[in-house]
Amino acid sequence: MGAVSGQDARVRRVSGPLVELDATTDVAMHDTVGLGPLRIPGEVVAIRDRVVTVQAYEYTGGLAPGDPAATGGAPLSARLGPGLLGHVFDGLLRPLSEAPAFLAPGGAAAGDVVSREFRPRVATGDDLGEGGVLGVLPGVGAIEHRLLAPPGVSGPVEYIVDSGTYAEDAVVARVAGTPVRLVEHWPVRTPRPYRARHDEVEPLHTGQRVLDLLFPVARGGSAAVPGGFGTGKTVLLQQLAKWCDADVIVYVGCGERGNEMAEVVAELFDLADPRTGGTLADRTVVIANTSNMPMMAREASVHTGMTVAEYFRDMGYHVVLIADSTSRWAEALREFGSRTGALPAEEGYPAELASALAAFYERAGAVETLGGGSGSVTVVGAVSPPGGDLTEPVTAHTERFVRCRWTLDRDLAYARHYPAVSWSGSFSRDAEAIAAWHARSGDPRWPSRRGRVTALLADADRLSALAELVGTAALPGHERMTLLGARLLREAVLQQSALSTQDAFCAEEKTAALTDAVLAVVDAAQAAVGAGAPAAVIEDIDFSPLVRAREEIGPRDAGGVRQGLETVLAGLRAAAP
Repeated sequence: MGAVSGQDARVRRVSGPLVELDATTDVAMHDTVGLGPLRIPGEVVAIRDRVVTVQAYEYTGGLAPGDPAATGGAPLSARLGPGLLGHVFDGLLRPLSEAPAFLAPGGAAAGDVVSREFRPRVATGDDLGEGGVLGVLPGVGAIEHRLLAPPGVSGPVEYIVDSGTYAEDAVVARVAGTPVRLVEHWPVRTPRPYRARHDEVEPLHTGQRVLDLLFPVARGGSAAVPGGFGTGKTVLLQQLAKWCDADVIVYVGCGERGNEMAEVVAELFDLADPRTGGTLADRTVVIANTSNMPMMAREASVHTGMTVAEYFRDMGYHVVLIADSTSRWAEALREFGSRTGALPAEEGYPAELASALAAFYERAGAVETLGGGSGSVTVVGAVSPPGGDLTEPVTAHTERFVRCRWTLDRDLAYARHYPAVSWSGSFSRDAEAIAAWHARSGDPRWPSRRGRVTALLADADRLSALAELVGTAALPGHERMTLLGARLLREAVLQQSALSTQDAFCAEEKTAALTDAVLAVVDAAQAAVGAGAPAAVIEDIDFSPLVRAREEIGPRDAGGVRQGLETVLAGLRAAAP
């Protein structure tokens, strides 16, 4: 559909970001619309009796009844291409790296057209399937950027350019009559196609011991991070962005404070990437839609981020999408619903809240791409329940659709135990499948190690409640050793400092070594008490050589744990009768 002419579409009423139009031509739901002389972007959300309701993605000050409107005849789409990695965008994927485009009403959805180097991988006459690699664009990020045949396009390569530098919007190939450019546009609310989902489960290593050991997430899985104010959600998500073993990170700041987003961006551009030797920003796309930006662009930002993640997934990469936070996204839905007169459900949220959350998390997955490769999108969404109430609708509905929940505990955070992940309030639905993967991959003790840790922590939680009533000294010796073992687990394994050069990241082998060392100490302590050693004497032993090991040895130095373990075991042997 072409643009509606000025006399065919006119602004009828303006109410904040909600604009009503009088239209006399065909307009479809979800069409993009340019409002007023500045062409302020908006989207059609309702049509009734030739009255078209549009949600504007920018400030509508100055827009007045009678102003013209024009429709683009297509839904909101993201401009996908080689200029994404290492840059910051707003919720409509407009560049913020060089200038705040959102401050210019009606600003273009993309920056200036630039030229890129292109190297073909096929020749004229080759037969290419959909998703096949046409060529690569070097020097546009830390990973190889691949130009693919678009979805639904397959057949002979009728034309392809030679190696050289071309404008992003120039036609560089023609496949079965379809021109292919270096950039493409894709509707953000439409999932990109793939050939099949993978049934095999493989863990995503996060570098955070409490997650990798107790609540692992699979590649292509989904996780929610609920927690009240001050429990460390943003820091934990930043740690995941820095250290997880993903090829590409898409970080969506949805309604968060501007100063926090500024810190995230600054750290990404400063942090050295151990995988590539460059900066982490070279394989990161940041979508910043902070709390001072237009509310309805916040609603679009998570879909935009997901579309970008799927774009890199289709190239055969493993992508992690971090959304901070989905609660702000849900609040945008609630505000929009109240403006349009939608019937409110729980706590004023729209009735389709559960469906919207399900549709978002459903786009995660490990897949076989159209080109026959393997790629994945893993989604980690923060949830900010008001007052820390984990029964509120966004948290409750999110829990239904994710594979992991990493609940952040306020008491742990106040005790300076970080990450403040609650071992009693968290879960991983993929733990059993990941245990089988570890067993096949050379660590058959992983399931039993995790089982012992969870059992020890659960027993200690039960005994702690009893000890508060009768006092620790009144408990039998073996129960006091259970409490001691849980404390060692918390201090030597589950705690992790995001500010430590040695401890911010922890490899799987170091996690296993620290855990096995603590469990060995617990076994030795229980044996000593069983042999008649007083529990108080065991509790007074200096366990600091083991506790300090997590920060004193390198992130991959599993063997360095042995010295601290031997020192503690020697003290236990000396205490035994």
